[in-house]
Parts: sequence; structure tokens; C-alpha cells
Amino acid sequence: MKMGKKYQDSIKLLEKGKLYDSNEAMSLACQTAKAKFDETVEIHVKLGVDSRHADQQVRGAVVLPNGTGKNVRVLVFAREGKAEEAKAAGADFVGAEDLVQKIQSENWFDFDIVVATPDMMGVVGRIGKTLGPKGLMPNPKAGTVTPDVAKAISEIKSGKIEYRLDKTNIIHCPLGKASFGPEKLTENFNALMGAIIKARPAAAKGQYLRSVTIATTMGPGIKINTSKIEG
Repeated sequence: MKMGKKYQDSIKLLEKGKLYDSNEAMSLACQTAKAKFDETVEIHVKLGVDSRHADQQVRGAVVLPNGTGKNVRVLVFAREGKAEEAKAAGADFVGAEDLVQKIQSENWFDFDIVVATPDMMGVVGRIGKTLGPKGLMPNPKAGTVTPDVAKAISEIKSGKIEYRLDKTNIIHCPLGKASFGPEKLTENFNALMGAIIKARPAAAKGQYLRSVTIATTMGPGIKINTSKIEG
């Protein structure tokens, strides 16, 4: 596949086979963001675990100190007083069976994160097979099944992201926008990696961080020296 001129120019900024420290990697990411829009800086973390085993799952959530730079649309399943709390806290959509029906009948997905009060999980479960594959199913570990909907919404709006393994044992997350600059991106990187390292399963053996790569939306992958992260 032929790469565009901007991509080829970005590749020239990288030293083939080199593992960069996180500060240098973030600086390079900003330099390789050559698109006309504000590119997202994404991170891909391959772990030395087997996601097929329940005791080797890695999943959780962390508030990035500088947010993601994205306006996150939050849908909340709640009733009565909790529904009013959710609206007051800035939820974009609030409802119960009506939202389930809308998702089922209209294939409606104009939202990024789903939060639910514990008593609503029976209702949400009806669309579990629809939300699950899209990574939208509320989960207590991620803080998206909670009676404190106001706190959950506040954290999400201020930069809380969920991290979880895919089937190939890789975590994919946004770190922020290229316009953040290296310092803010490094702060977000450190917060996320700290959470992932802390979430290491007891059953994980050998090297935990296999590889860490960052890249902008349109840019090349930049590999980070994992030994400096784990110490």
C-alpha cells in the first residue's frame, strides 16, 4: 500500500528499530501529526497475559489529568430521583425502557459511554448483546454501574477513560490530542500506564508489558521503551 507524502515525511523523523522514552515519544507524536485536523494520539499496550482466562483479565478506568480533548456523550439508565441527578450532572441522554426501545428499533448509537444505576441492569441486560460487542455495556469495574451517577458523569466528562484487553491481549486507548503538546500527553500517559501496571493480575507470569506503541490518527507507530516504564 502506497503511503502519502505526509506519512513518509513523518516516518523520516523516526529511527528504525529504536525504543523511545515516553517524553521523546510524545514530542515525536506531536511532530508527526501533519493532518489538517487535530489528530488524536492513541496508545496500544500489548500485555503478557491471556485474556481467555478470567484470572488474567485487565480492565479498569482512570481519569486522565488533562482529559482526552473529546466531547464525550453520556447516556444514563436511571429512574426518578437518580434520573434527575443525572440530568443535573450534565448527562446527554437519560431514560429507561424508552432508551432500550430506541436502541433496538432505530439502531441508535449517538453516545459514547453508558452509565446505569444498579437497579437498572435488568433493563440494560435486554440489549447486552447489542452494547457488549461495541464496548458500551456498563460495568462496575469501570465505575459505570453505580448509584452515584452524578460522580460518574463528572469523572467521565473531565477525562475518565476505560481500558480493557481485546482478544489479542492489547489495550487501545486515546491519550489526548496532538495540540495538547508533549507535557500534557506525558502526564496522561503516566496516569494510564500507572493504572495498567497496578491492575496486573496475580496470575500473570513473566514480562507483563510486552510492547507499548503510540501513534497519531494518521501517523506512524512510535515504540516506547517498556523497561523504563516498569522500572
